[in-house]
Amino acid sequence: MLVLTRRPGEAIHIGDGIVVTILEVDAKSCRIGIQAPPSVAVYREEVYRRIQEENRRAATAAPESLEMMAGLFRQGDSNPPDQPQG
Repeated sequence: MLVLTRRPGEAIHIGDGIVVTILEVDAKSCRIGIQAPPSVAVYREEVYRRIQEENRRAATAAPESLEMMAGLFRQGDSNPPDQPQG
């Protein structure tokens, strides 16, 4: 881990497209600004962990959902459930 000391108004560049700027420092916290290209997702740690947990849940539920859908295809049902047959 790289550890740097920065003062308010100073910045750190990460690669070619990410800039982290120190905005404000007080006794208990530090405010930072992050400039990143739209293709780079930036999350607070607690939000990132929640996203990862939801992805894990979805991945473990997916095989059951896929098996249920495969069963519908095996039955030869070519009409979607909301379409009238006729």
